[in-house]
Amino acid sequence: MNSASNPVRVTLQIAAKAAELPSAKQFELWVNSAVNSGGRPVTDNSRITVRIVEEAESGALNGQYRHSARPTNVLAFPAGDDEYVHGDDVEPEIGDLVICAAVVEREAQEQSKSVAAHFAHMTVHGSLHLLGYDHTTEKEAAEMEGLEKQVLGMLGFPDPYRDDNQDLKRA
Repeated sequence: MNSASNPVRVTLQIAAKAAELPSAKQFELWVNSAVNSGGRPVTDNSRITVRIVEEAESGALNGQYRHSARPTNVLAFPAGDDEYVHGDDVEPEIGDLVICAAVVEREAQEQSKSVAAHFAHMTVHGSLHLLGYDHTTEKEAAEMEGLEKQVLGMLGFPDPYRDDNQDLKRA
């Protein structure tokens, strides 16, 4: 099972222009922090692809898969039992994250947080979705948000669900 010596492999695909795009190493750290804190087993050498997109691609995917044709901050596509074969190595796919750079940048400004903090939050949030976490009920939301706060706190980011007035804000 996954350990610090066998981190999840992260492939970063950049299909958007972003003024403050984090590095591939940052995305890798954020994904692995979420996976390692998620408390759910992950096979060694698993893979997650993070794709940074424009609003048009985000809106099209959101419309196709969530029936809301507007761009959104992050979409998570769990892979199920898919495997990626690279040479002689088989890397189990955990899934794909699609993050809309323009939405993340806009939301960061609206929420008075750094763009890096919001990219980190969306990456952790999406990674937890890939592990099977959800927020459709209050109980699920409380569990997932608690993990997000814990992971982001360990990474040095503030509570993503608090605004300047300390009111709870859900993603």
